[in-house]
Amino acid sequence: MPQPNGSISFILNDREVALSDIAPAATLLDYLRLERRLTGTKEGCAEGDCGACTVLVGRLAGDRLVYEAVNACIRFLGSLQATHVVTVEHLAGQDGTLHPVQQAMVDFHGSQCGFCTPGFVMSLYGLWLANDDPSRADIEKALQGNLCRCTGYEPIVRAAEAAAKARPSEIFDPITRERETITARLKALAPTETITIRQGDTCLIVPADGDGLATALADNPGATVVGGSTDVGLWVTKQMRPINPAIFINGIAELQRIEETEPGLTIGAGVSYTMAYAALGKAFPGLGPLIDRIGGEQVRNMGTIGGNIANGSPIGDSPPPLIVLDATVTLRSTEGRRTLPLEEFFIAYGKQDRKPGEFVESIFVPSLPAGDLFAAYKISKRRDEDISALLGAFRLSVDGGVVRSARIAFGGMAGTPKRATNVETALIGKPWTEETVRAAQVAFETDYQPLTDWRATSDYRMLAAKNLLMRFFLESGGEPAQLVRYAAGDR
Repeated sequence: MPQPNGSISFILNDREVALSDIAPAATLLDYLRLERRLTGTKEGCAEGDCGACTVLVGRLAGDRLVYEAVNACIRFLGSLQATHVVTVEHLAGQDGTLHPVQQAMVDFHGSQCGFCTPGFVMSLYGLWLANDDPSRADIEKALQGNLCRCTGYEPIVRAAEAAAKARPSEIFDPITRERETITARLKALAPTETITIRQGDTCLIVPADGDGLATALADNPGATVVGGSTDVGLWVTKQMRPINPAIFINGIAELQRIEETEPGLTIGAGVSYTMAYAALGKAFPGLGPLIDRIGGEQVRNMGTIGGNIANGSPIGDSPPPLIVLDATVTLRSTEGRRTLPLEEFFIAYGKQDRKPGEFVESIFVPSLPAGDLFAAYKISKRRDEDISALLGAFRLSVDGGVVRSARIAFGGMAGTPKRATNVETALIGKPWTEETVRAAQVAFETDYQPLTDWRATSDYRMLAAKNLLMRFFLESGGEPAQLVRYAAGDR
């Protein structure tokens, strides 16, 4: 059934909701707590950092129904078309019997003050649905985006291990029981044309496809394009910035494609870090550990690679490694498409090579030639779920012990993600030795003049960049004793 133009429709727990009077900046958290009185979902940080507001959002990936933990505090209502929102109130049985995840939290004393507990329960429930035999590493990864000041996490991890073994009848679990029905209902809600909601001076737009997005941007060239909202959400909750008019693109299927071919990977701009993890980690093993350190699970489920690029932040995690991999970006508008090297997309701080009406459609990452050395390293104050102070990416071709080509790029060292061209020149044609590396380290001072801010001083950034080049050499040179010392310095 075609979707009427004036409403956003989704399923909340077991009820279908249609909203026709919502503002672009309306968040899921405020709606749940203030409008629906579903107060199990808490507001802690209001910036996607603490996990107290965690809910599950189910979406169709082709014909498959996928549930992911997300931060309701920075998830906008406009992004929920044809989704299934599940809150903690939906887990227990109709007779009040606790879900195995909830019961395990009770049995293993996984809650003290209780404020963060519903968020932990929902993150563990997402893991429970997706993995019936999680390792401790799987559990810790699922909980990266949930902070607790009381329990010390160990009781929560034990609860997760116990819950994984508790598998009552499928009839008990609400999602398992209703999966086929929910799938059919979401298919019926899929929009076939652009949804537009106007409320006073505000306008919320949800295109059904890429053509609709191009048209919406042509009609509203100054609109805020919202993908995963892991950054735009903070514009609203922390900076009180208007995002009107807003165009929500997370439901556009053609932007969520991943195409693996011999020449390389094509990644749609709407592909989340979680969606891209397997393909990128397989093609470029150095990217797997990096993606695991981008935010928490909720942020990786929402945040998109295309959004990280389009945003143009100098401390975005994905541009430096994609630049050294010689990635290209394709921009689209009603006038057509154009493709350019990713490094040329970033012009200056806050300025990208994107014309009015254009949007990032896809990124192409060429296959890594056999024998090329590649690595990416993130430096941050907190190992997990933290923004980078700097991020270095390295790619070298070494033949006969001599560096034949080099591409090095950093984020956090300049106003844009930027190549270290002088360091590259200092390496090319030289033997791949510690002496060469130490001589090349000096060239960082020509390539970069980093700033001092609350994440790191200029001197720290410069020293860390030089040390990361040495770490890359030690890893590629196979010196494990020294490698352990360098790896332990990750922050």
